[in-house]
Amino acid sequence: MKLISSALGTLIILLGAVTAWAGEPETSDFGQRFVSQNCSWCHGVALQGYTTAPRLAGQQRQYIEMELMSFKNHVRDNPLSQEVMWGALQRVDGQVARVVAAYISSLDARAANDGNEHLTGSGLAIYRDGDAADNIPACAACHGPEAEGVGAIPRLGGLSYRYLKRRLAEWGEGYHARAAYPMSAVASKLSDDQIEAIASYLSFVK
Repeated sequence: MKLISSALGTLIILLGAVTAWAGEPETSDFGQRFVSQNCSWCHGVALQGYTTAPRLAGQQRQYIEMELMSFKNHVRDNPLSQEVMWGALQRVDGQVARVVAAYISSLDARAANDGNEHLTGSGLAIYRDGDAADNIPACAACHGPEAEGVGAIPRLGGLSYRYLKRRLAEWGEGYHARAAYPMSAVASKLSDDQIEAIASYLSFVK
């Protein structure tokens, strides 16, 4: 526990450097410098993510921008966001968010490939067609046929199974209630088995 607390403390100190970039976001390398100093600690040097911190590389620009401000405005209210991201982004403004999001979206993304391969078939079926019996719409209707996302709708393809599983479960637990409709309504209907299948499938999408 002491090690975790120490690491989090160091992270907060590093992220405090966000204020040092104020007034510079128009420079060409601002996004890269910001990410290197403030994001790579948890999300990896290439922003491919770790178990608890998602891959950011290749994510939709508008979605990244929106989520950075969601942390700042305390819309994303799950425990880890409250513990780390709220404080880290409290001084980030809209201009910084736009430039950083543009840089992150330009990076190449790799699939996590960490789900259960035996569940990919059932996960694909739910993602592509939904489940009429449980009144669950197709995920592809919003997130795209290849889970690529568009605009403020995130790219899900290739994200870590563990991250996706936890995020889907959080919707059902009542977090992110202020977030955009219809995710809270859809995710709250998913069973544990359906979440396992969808998260597994998506982790392998290139």
